[in-house]
Amino acid sequence: MYKKILVPIATGHDDKYKQALEVAQLLAGGEGTIILFHVIDELPGYVTSQIPKEVLVDSHSHMRGELDTLAKTVDGNTEVDVISGHASRTILEYAEEKGVDCIIIASHKPGLEDYFLGSTASRVVRHAICPVHVLR
Repeated sequence: MYKKILVPIATGHDDKYKQALEVAQLLAGGEGTIILFHVIDELPGYVTSQIPKEVLVDSHSHMRGELDTLAKTVDGNTEVDVISGHASRTILEYAEEKGVDCIIIASHKPGLEDYFLGSTASRVVRHAICPVHVLR
């Protein structure tokens, strides 16, 4: 069983994250910690300068609230975190920083440029220092 499982959540795509949570609960075996994690895409400076700071703060707290609600449906230990950055790079850095021993990530239906896996999932698989379970 894994002790610390990272589950990146992209709520805007589909319900793959529900399947990822089921798998995470199985792999945690009731003893591991499941970290629900969302990366908010970092906006370029010229865009953020035109957006009120409250809007950016609200988007973080809104997503944290969604993840907190989702965490209540998970059996076992959970943590929630929301960070701004580039999706795959931020997932990889966070996993290493937190000592994650497994990542469970959903892959969207890819386009031609990323035929077998979604681009974020593909980058995470190629560069992670721990096992990665990809759900299709």
